[in-house]
Amino acid sequence: MSTQSSAATSAHDLFSVRGKTAVVTGGSRGIGFMIAKGLVEAGAHVVISARKAEACQQASVELNEFAERAGAGSEAEPGRCEAIPADLSTEAGTQSLAVAVRERFGELNLLVNNAGVSWGAPVEEFPELGWDKVLNTNVRGVFSLTVALLPELRKAVRAGDPARVINIGSIDGLRVPSMENYSYSASKAALHMLTRHLAKRLASDQITVNAIAPGPFPSKMTAFFLGTEEQREAVGQEVPLGRVGQGDDIAGTTIFLASRAGAYLTGTVIPLDGGITGLNPNTI
Repeated sequence: MSTQSSAATSAHDLFSVRGKTAVVTGGSRGIGFMIAKGLVEAGAHVVISARKAEACQQASVELNEFAERAGAGSEAEPGRCEAIPADLSTEAGTQSLAVAVRERFGELNLLVNNAGVSWGAPVEEFPELGWDKVLNTNVRGVFSLTVALLPELRKAVRAGDPARVINIGSIDGLRVPSMENYSYSASKAALHMLTRHLAKRLASDQITVNAIAPGPFPSKMTAFFLGTEEQREAVGQEVPLGRVGQGDDIAGTTIFLASRAGAYLTGTVIPLDGGITGLNPNTI
């Protein structure tokens, strides 16, 4: 085998997630769907979870159809997706998802805590419900699900290949946003700190914990300012790299963190924002 061929094979293996098991919460739409699609295309067995059962199941069907098309003509087994609906704003929902995952997988290589909600209101009108719902989903739910799945994550650990937890934060947890989403920005800042705290505790278990802090990505949550092509172009002009985020951006970063290439990284918060927080923090 030539040196060039060996290098290509090694690089492929370095970033491979084929055959790994993964859970992606909030996987029926938006960033969660983008992540699940990237993992399924790369050959992973993915469970997606979302509060609405019908939307969750439909997303699973779409992802399996995509995996079949992507794997056509390849000898490798394609990735696949299952749907397990759950309301992660409640402890009961969190535990039900953990039990269902435990029944399907003997071990879990990757947990992507993506499910999240937001709330906006003027400061003097911001309701108590806007705090309870957001913090219960974006912080408490992440902690509870991670703890509930620790036995499965520990079982997946191999020499040189830790189990992985990836929390989806936000640049609104890194800088002061222009929108009045007080509980959301506070929850994402808390999630970033929770990421580092869990990373410190779980490093000895060979479980890495990292966070991705996306900037502007099209999703239902951001539809009010990224819902049209004109809006996306306008927002993109405020981003140093000149565009909003795309599916390959978040999927690629996730695959890096989940593969052998990311095995030596833990306790980090990666701003995936086209340079906003590092180069132009006062925009958007």
